[in-house]
Order: sequence, then C-alpha cells, then structure tokens
Amino acid sequence: MPKRSISIPSALLRSSTSLADTVRGAKDPVLVGPTDTWWSTRTPDGLGTISLKRATNAVVDCEAWGPGATWLLNQAPLLLGDADDLTGWNPTGPVKAMWLRRPFLMSRTDRPWDALIGGVLGQKVQTTKAKQSRRQLARKFGDPAPGPRESWILPGPDVVGDMGYHQFHPLGVERKRAETLIRTAKEMRRLTSLTGRQPDEVRMRLQRIRGIGPWTAAMVTAASMGDADAVPVGDFHIPNTVAWHLAGEPRATDQRMLELLEPFAGHRWRVIRLAKGSGGAPKYGPRLSLTSDGLHRGA
Repeated sequence: MPKRSISIPSALLRSSTSLADTVRGAKDPVLVGPTDTWWSTRTPDGLGTISLKRATNAVVDCEAWGPGATWLLNQAPLLLGDADDLTGWNPTGPVKAMWLRRPFLMSRTDRPWDALIGGVLGQKVQTTKAKQSRRQLARKFGDPAPGPRESWILPGPDVVGDMGYHQFHPLGVERKRAETLIRTAKEMRRLTSLTGRQPDEVRMRLQRIRGIGPWTAAMVTAASMGDADAVPVGDFHIPNTVAWHLAGEPRATDQRMLELLEPFAGHRWRVIRLAKGSGGAPKYGPRLSLTSDGLHRGA
C-alpha cells in the first residue's frame, strides 16, 4: 500500500489537530499519537482509508488503501494542519494561557459532504445520538472501507438524494433533519462551484439551503476548509463555555459570546476550540428537559 512520512510542526508536539471535527462527527480533537488516527472517506478518486501514526516527535507515518489512497496521502499534510495560517494570531489574557497549554493547528479535509452529514445530524440532538445515527447511516447505506480495519464509508450524495425521509427513522433521525439531508444531497452538484471560495462565501451559500443555518454552516467550513474564524451561533453550550473561560461568566448569550470573541476576529473558532478543550462552564440552575438539555440548538 502507498505510504509517506510527514514532518510535523512543533505546535503538534503537545497537542492535536482538529481532524475529528469531520472524521468522527465529534467536536473533540483527535490526538496524533500515541495510537493511530484512521479516516475513511469518498475522495475524488474513489473510496479510501488513511492511517496516520506518530513515528517520532517530529514525524508522522501515513499509509493509505483503496482507489483514493494517493489523494489521501496528498491530503495528509492538510489533515495535520499544514495549511493553517497563524497570521494575526496574538492571543492575550486567558486565551494566551489556554494556547500555551494546548496549541493546535486547524485541519482541513476538503470533504464538505462528510461535514454536512455530521453537521445536519448534529442539529438539536446530543452528540452521542448524532454519532450513532452517522454510524448507522454509513453501515446501512454506505460502503465498506478499504484497508485492514473494518469500517464503513458514508453514502454519497447520489444515494442520499434518492432516499425517502422514512428511511432515516430507524437511524434515529426525524423527518426535519432527514429532509434537510436529502435537500442538501441534491444540491451538492451545484455546490462544487464553491471550490476555492472563501469560507464566509461558502457559509452564505450553504444557508440558502432550507434547514441549514449558521451553526451547521460554521461547522462545515471549520472542518472541511480549516476555517479558523467560524462561529457556530445557536449552540446551547458554546456561549457559556466561551464566557466562562474568557470572562469568568458561567452563562452567556450568543451576543455576549460574539462580544468576547471580537478581539480575536479571524481566529474565533480557534478560540472556541481552546475554550472547549479547557472544560465546560459550571453546571447549575434548573435542569432543562431532555428535548433541550445538552443539545445543539442551532440549525
């Protein structure tokens, strides 16, 4: 199988990339070492799987399988943050302290369809339920991934676009999110014209699709484009987390979050990820019902 070794910058030596934002549909980082990081996806050349394993403190060994192996090996430096631009990044105060503890580089997958599925399935549900639906969608309607590990690749837009909303019900996906996914799948051919555009332009275009709002659009550009300035407005937890770590305030609105992030314009998602990686705000007060507690509010 094709292989390559990649030298990694010092910012990765003590921390992580943001690869998992799309790879697992989660919002926590994937550590590059001591164990392997695996990703299976649909590349422009076909199905592929890549393994990234830290060989030394400064080298990551990559191996890939399937028709998309070469594409994935060429993408590997971007998965490790090679395209991340730290220009203008001069953190101060609590943000500087968090950065010194846990620096990271923004990964980019250049696979917006993967990110869209993760984003839509993550709307207004608990993260664990979204990941479960994603796995079931891949196993039932996707394809076996090439390579030595048993895994499944998400179905492509052509498959999802032909599905009915009732086919999502056994996956734990209600009609609203199912129909959003189906609409998005049918739009993917037109969305290819956005290749090479700026993240803010891509976010605006995505929000023209009914069912995709600022939260989902920001999650997509952050994961697929390495968008360091994405702000997922409408999240249940993120404003509280940002306010707690930046101002010591346990509760905040979206507007307050935006005020606190304003000095870091151009790197607001970077600040959000630093805050999220440093722990959530204190939990107290009346517990909300299961329909909203612990959920992502935004579309």
